[in-house]
Amino acid sequence: GKETHLRVVLRVRPLTCTETRRGDQQVVQSLSDGTVHVTAARHDATFGFSAVFDAGASQEAVFEGSGMRQLVELAIDGFSCTVFAFGQTGSGKTYTLMGPLAQSETHPAAPGLLGLMQRSFACLLEQSRSRGSDLALSASYLEIYNEQVRDLLSPGPPCALPLRWSKTCSFYVENQLRVDFESLEAIADLLLQGSQRRRTSAHALNRHSSRSHALLTIHIRNRAVSTASPPQYVSPQLSACPSKQGTLCFVDLAGSERVKETGSSGELSVEANNINRSLLALGHCISLLAKPRGKRTHIPYRDSKLTRLLARSLGGSGITLMVACISPSSRCLSETLSTLHYASRARRVTTKP
Repeated sequence: GKETHLRVVLRVRPLTCTETRRGDQQVVQSLSDGTVHVTAARHDATFGFSAVFDAGASQEAVFEGSGMRQLVELAIDGFSCTVFAFGQTGSGKTYTLMGPLAQSETHPAAPGLLGLMQRSFACLLEQSRSRGSDLALSASYLEIYNEQVRDLLSPGPPCALPLRWSKTCSFYVENQLRVDFESLEAIADLLLQGSQRRRTSAHALNRHSSRSHALLTIHIRNRAVSTASPPQYVSPQLSACPSKQGTLCFVDLAGSERVKETGSSGELSVEANNINRSLLALGHCISLLAKPRGKRTHIPYRDSKLTRLLARSLGGSGITLMVACISPSSRCLSETLSTLHYASRARRVTTKP
């Protein structure tokens, strides 16, 4: 019931070969005390975060240093936990969460390159075995594309699902498919299956640009029987009641982008406008939530499908980790500063788990 701040960590990706050949300058410097310094013409600013991972940080270092392992343990204990990656298109969000884009069932990624998702799945199953917990695990996988919520696991072409609200569940997606799993291989297959159906396109800044926001949720139900009462007084109905239910939600946000720089037109331009509009709504909600509780006005979660689905994670009863991803290139300076200011505001947001 105590207020807790959103945990915000920063990851700085390396300069790409294209940026190096082009002669882009590195304008971002990671310091050792969880701060990052941006220096360029007319810009000299320092930002502090819970942790900063520079270009040399491994996927394992990001998993351990971000607090992801603790988030998995809290989800098993019955909390609603969320991790989301935010940043400019091409800044490394999907790589941080999932690892290399080229992986498939026949060509899996090298263990050292696996992202936060796969490492969390392994940690979840390992914790379940070590605790001797009788956990029922299931997964759902959705994308928000052009303000439509679509199921990435249901058979057939993705179709729009209605988004509802109730007093008990807050905002929820009606008729979404939940798939049970018991092994690391099974959940890894579900992740790949859904990711391959997600909308992506190529443009000037990113050959594999995500054109939708994706939300993969692991539902964790503890089936352990309560022994608080003598066995003869426990009815069959009560003995079947779950003692804890937690969730672990991974949100891969589509990257913010400037249409002029990406060279997008037609359908790509429409997608970019919808992406930017939903990210603007998210930023507006975060700005209002960052104010002291006594000074907050109405939080406009209903402004987009994305903010509705993240309402509980941002301002409700969940525990949230934000991974902000940036490019160190001088060419991306404007978007990098925008992401850093955005992430700094998010650090002031509090929830009551």
